[in-house]
Amino acid sequence: MSRRRWPGGDRGSFTAEYAAGLPALLLLLYVGVSVVTVVSTKIQCVDAAREAALAASRGDSPAAAIARVAPPGATYDVAAGTDLITVTVTAHPTPLGDLPLPLTVTAGATAAREPAATDPIP
Repeated sequence: MSRRRWPGGDRGSFTAEYAAGLPALLLLLYVGVSVVTVVSTKIQCVDAAREAALAASRGDSPAAAIARVAPPGATYDVAAGTDLITVTVTAHPTPLGDLPLPLTVTAGATAAREPAATDPIP
């Protein structure tokens, strides 16, 4: 025969489970937001590198394309050869405002120099 459970015998168990589970849920949420931010930053860097390489291949300044498409705080490097122009864009993702992740996202693009283009501005 089993003993009868009296009401109120498990008082506080929900609070204990909630206190233990809430930090785990918050950590999971932070990881999810961070992953989305890193992927978004990577896509923006790829687009910015592509736009800047095309602009530089036409003889225009790549800085305007970088400023328009790249994530905030991104840096870029232009390597101009005789036939090809390579642009590399680097950014540091920040999922929660000013708290940066210890990650660096880099993307590069190469474009052929157009025949009628003047020298690009590095």
